[in-house]
Amino acid sequence: MPVSQVLLEILVCPVCKVSVTPTADQLGLKCPQCHRVYPVKDDIPVMLVDEARIESAQGT
Repeated sequence: MPVSQVLLEILVCPVCKVSVTPTADQLGLKCPQCHRVYPVKDDIPVMLVDEARIESAQGT
């Protein structure tokens, strides 16, 4: 089950304070500014900087 729309409306990147969006595979939430992808584990977003990975703008 993907992250609910209500939750997506309030979640922001802890670094940039910009709204995050789901990745294509629904396994993460990506910040469009710093390109960090925060994992979603057991349908719970893990919004910790140490848990995020950084993707290129093209989405490697």
